[in-house]
Amino acid sequence: MQDKIWLSSPHMGGTERNYVTEAFDTNWVAPLGPNVNGFEKDLQDYLKDGVHVAALSSGTAALHLGLILLGVQPGDEVICQSMTFSASANPIAYLGAIPVFVDSEPDTWNMSPEFLEEAIKDRLSKGKKVKAIIPVHLYGMPVKMDEIMAIARKYGIPVLEDAAEALGSSINGKMCGTFGDIAALSFNGNKIITTSGGGALVSANAELVEKSRFLSTQARDNAPHYEHSHIGYNYRMSNICAGIGRGQMEVLTDRIEARRAMFSWYKQEMEGMPGISFVNEPEGYYSNRWLTTVLIDPEKTGGMTRETLRLAMDAQNIESRPLWKPMHLQPIFKNYPYFGNGVSEKLFENGLCLPSGSNLGDADRARIKAVLQDCGVVAV
Repeated sequence: MQDKIWLSSPHMGGTERNYVTEAFDTNWVAPLGPNVNGFEKDLQDYLKDGVHVAALSSGTAALHLGLILLGVQPGDEVICQSMTFSASANPIAYLGAIPVFVDSEPDTWNMSPEFLEEAIKDRLSKGKKVKAIIPVHLYGMPVKMDEIMAIARKYGIPVLEDAAEALGSSINGKMCGTFGDIAALSFNGNKIITTSGGGALVSANAELVEKSRFLSTQARDNAPHYEHSHIGYNYRMSNICAGIGRGQMEVLTDRIEARRAMFSWYKQEMEGMPGISFVNEPEGYYSNRWLTTVLIDPEKTGGMTRETLRLAMDAQNIESRPLWKPMHLQPIFKNYPYFGNGVSEKLFENGLCLPSGSNLGDADRARIKAVLQDCGVVAV
């Protein structure tokens, strides 16, 4: 069997080993060190807008700490985008809070401003105050953040921006991860750059970021002995992982260009075929195209579904996967409030993520194209 073509595999740039070797040579094999400081500064310089960054062990850790910093308590309600990975919603449950799910809108597939406001009004009418809003930039496509932030400010609700998939994406030049009161980034192995496992908390509020560093290192008070007046977490990024991140930051622009080129290739090959459509960038929006996604309408393709293509890919040892299953359809979250009209459900039913790695070459594209031709979504 031919080698596996992965959906989104790690892609090293070459200098990561230098930073890691330096960490070993200087014995900085710890959760803190020069690489952590350097990686945080690299991210701050890249994102701009005066943000501060704390490098953490995962994007989920950043979301968890973000909710803690926003004062979310057991029984509080947090509005979360329904169409997302479970890591966006799980930290709400960690704190004993109640997730309230909001549907997508069809332009970007992200949180619907219309249903967000409907959800807020409904909760207020029931005497409930929403403590935070979590919009998610799906697959690198920015959320309609101007509208989301306007609604959030109108009702005095802080925003925890899930930018795990959107490093390098922007709206009118403003980077995703700089719109909300707090934001979370992810550097998991499948992301546009990776630290093998890792994430970051971002905020223009330096005090919040400093507090996240305190909480993420077990909340140890300033004392010669181990003194703790707060519950802490082991969430800090290691100096080794941060070294990988520093090397990855050197090639981030190249990785974004490669991902966008993969999207353009798919669109050129497939667009115009009946029943095939892509999510496009609204005016002023720039997506890193972390994953290329496609919608397949079986009523227009002669019965071919997203599963037809996924299984055909799988038979050739090529990984693809359905879009995220909405959280309000997940067994663990099905009994929580939901506001929407089924957009995310339709996207899940017909959507597929295609191999999108920045390390895919001509031979990989030829194998993928052969499957697309066999399924009739690319002309022979």
